Amino acid sequence: MNDFLKVLVDILSQPAILVALIALIGLIAQRKKLSDTLKGTTKTFVGFLVISAGAGILSASLAPFGEMFKAAFHVTGVVPNNEAIVAIALTEYGTNTALIMFFGMMVNILIARFTKFKYIFLTGHHTLYMACMLAVIMTVAGFTSVPLIMAGAVALGIIMSLSPAIVQPFMRILTGNDNVALGHFSAVGYAVSGLVGKAVAGKNPKSTEKINFPKGLGFLRDSTVSIALTMMVIYVIVALFAGPSYVEANLSDGTNYLVFAMIQAGTFAAGVFIILSGVRLVLAEIVPAFKGISERLVPNAKPALDVPIIYPYAPNAVLIGFFSSFIGGIFSMVIMTFTGGVIILPGVVPHFFTGAAAGVFGNATGGVRGAVLGAFVNGILISFLPVFLMPVLGNLGFANSTFSDTDFGVSGIFFGVLANHGGTIAIVVSLVAILAVMFLLSMKRKKRKAVEEEA
Repeated sequence: MNDFLKVLVDILSQPAILVALIALIGLIAQRKKLSDTLKGTTKTFVGFLVISAGAGILSASLAPFGEMFKAAFHVTGVVPNNEAIVAIALTEYGTNTALIMFFGMMVNILIARFTKFKYIFLTGHHTLYMACMLAVIMTVAGFTSVPLIMAGAVALGIIMSLSPAIVQPFMRILTGNDNVALGHFSAVGYAVSGLVGKAVAGKNPKSTEKINFPKGLGFLRDSTVSIALTMMVIYVIVALFAGPSYVEANLSDGTNYLVFAMIQAGTFAAGVFIILSGVRLVLAEIVPAFKGISERLVPNAKPALDVPIIYPYAPNAVLIGFFSSFIGGIFSMVIMTFTGGVIILPGVVPHFFTGAAAGVFGNATGGVRGAVLGAFVNGILISFLPVFLMPVLGNLGFANSTFSDTDFGVSGIFFGVLANHGGTIAIVVSLVAILAVMFLLSMKRKKRKAVEEEA
């Protein structure tokens, strides 16, 4: 049984396999030729592996930056990181996590089939992380065995359906269509960034992609060049503050600290380039393939894909969003230092992936100001939400890491507060109520459509 669950988790937590299977089902449903089916499935699979490789390169280059930052400015505290906290939690909650993940995906498909929330969440590793957090919270709340799996699965299915829905209005503005959704559990932060962008847009907001460089600096229009040079400056400055003795003894294996910093900056730019290439490959295949599922299995369904799919729409905003979110994290850290209590350090990985996306959405609604301020607010959100999340995670709340992205914070705090005030009954009632509201909203929409068609 445990071996089966391990295989199940391994399959479902791999976006490349999961999305390739979805593409395969969609192409078969459209009765495509065998050659076209194999081509579309394989290119989707390889495309997601390319994205994963790029993300891995990014994370590897950001890790030493985070260590240099802590050493340079002598700060200690809790670093939010989904991978780290899940690795700790799975040792105790692995079985429940696997079952919640599997049945939660089934609930997501059922919700997409029978309600207006037509989003199939395809980001497997984020689904695993959320399932893990829910397994912890439901255990702390007092659920056991089958009721724990059921409550966790329904909660996960609801979150997988609502998270893409929250950010979809901004996805339509960004992409100009309604074909693809965003499957990344930081939708609250992205939606807030989009709203901040609208609030500060003014008349004719200037896009980050239309920044006018002097003729002599025209080469900076190439996103790979601008990202590499900008990150080189940032890495070198932090390395100078950290000092050669620390960097060379702890991070670079003796390589000169400035050379190491420049290599890591270039590696960062290479990771972004690889991600953008993978995104183009996947979108060219997954959207047509998904029509088969949309037409036959879940009418009008939309694939909710991982966050790098939006980076190509505004590469300049990606970098601006990262810096702005990170500054928001530093700002929050300073406030926490003066107010006492837990200090959340700005984790470079979450600030890049969520800050970059927040910058893209802020830019879509409010141009440069939207990108800067929207991502800055995102940085504050992913700094303060973990402070309120940690107390509801039981013993796991005392680990030196915690969940980072906004949807983890909002969902975890919501169910944790319910558990503290009403126990398991409050959670069950809330889940039933949320499902009822989702179905009622869908019925109203169907009636409205019927009236419009008769008219």
